[in-house]
Amino acid sequence: MGGHHHGHDHANSHGHGGSHSHVGHSHAPASFDRAFAIGIGLNIAFVAVEAVVGLRIDSVALLADAGHNLSDVLGLVVAWGGTMLARTAPTKRFTYGLKGSTILAALTNALLLLVALGAIVLEASQRFSDPAPTAGLTVSMVAGVGIAVNAITAWMFARGRKGDVNIRGAYLHMAADALVSAGVVIAGLVIWRTGLTWIDPAVSIIIAILIFWQTWGLLRETVEMSLSAVPRGIEFDHVDDALCGLPGVTEIHDLHIWPMSTTEPVLTAHLVMPAGHPGDDFLSDARTMLHETFGIGHATLQVETGTGHDCSMADAKAV
Repeated sequence: MGGHHHGHDHANSHGHGGSHSHVGHSHAPASFDRAFAIGIGLNIAFVAVEAVVGLRIDSVALLADAGHNLSDVLGLVVAWGGTMLARTAPTKRFTYGLKGSTILAALTNALLLLVALGAIVLEASQRFSDPAPTAGLTVSMVAGVGIAVNAITAWMFARGRKGDVNIRGAYLHMAADALVSAGVVIAGLVIWRTGLTWIDPAVSIIIAILIFWQTWGLLRETVEMSLSAVPRGIEFDHVDDALCGLPGVTEIHDLHIWPMSTTEPVLTAHLVMPAGHPGDDFLSDARTMLHETFGIGHATLQVETGTGHDCSMADAKAV
């Protein structure tokens, strides 16, 4: 953009008018501690039961389901750890605290899901060439318990899945397990009625493919957040237009929007206002607008009084 310079002033409240806002923090993850604890406990117990029964009756579907549940226990631990680390107070070394740990936790969860799905498909593929006799009715009964365990756990995370990608990762783990368990129930009943043992690995592969599509979306979003992309749900051009529309602003440059955590977006921008510094009330109103309109609670705005180009002439490619 015209007249670029990168002397960002994030704390100065006079001179160039840097101003920093810490309003609008989202503390939703803190309310999921109980859900994490219950979900981890239920799933550890169920994994043990499912693994024992699966080994005794030689069911790849049950063992695959147990393996996926085990990966979800780890996924829940990772997600819970991320939310706990995010509450760490800022330090001179980590000036934002450890809020970014929620992004790392969500990314780890997506990768864990993909690894678990790969293991399920590999094991099921091997069983096609040598299908083992399976006690279909027993498989269905055990997996039926899994539907309840996973559905209850997913329900506890459902209310936070839209506002926090880390919580959504935990939710997807549990919802995926409920789907796997439902498939295992169907496979067990079909085997019980028909004796077709190849149904067992076939259902595992079909369900793995379905879960992959959900997991791929989670992976893409968490990779974007790790690379400081503009958070989904916030349109860069809309923010740019809103700031350009503020009275006295003729140009904006160095506009950056990125996620500090899975729930807290951050914005910095230089506002060119040739008529002079508008005062603290202007900055306060601008931050309030950003918070109420876009959900951006952390905004650093720097006012520059030099002449600049019109907003429409700003170079969007410049950093």
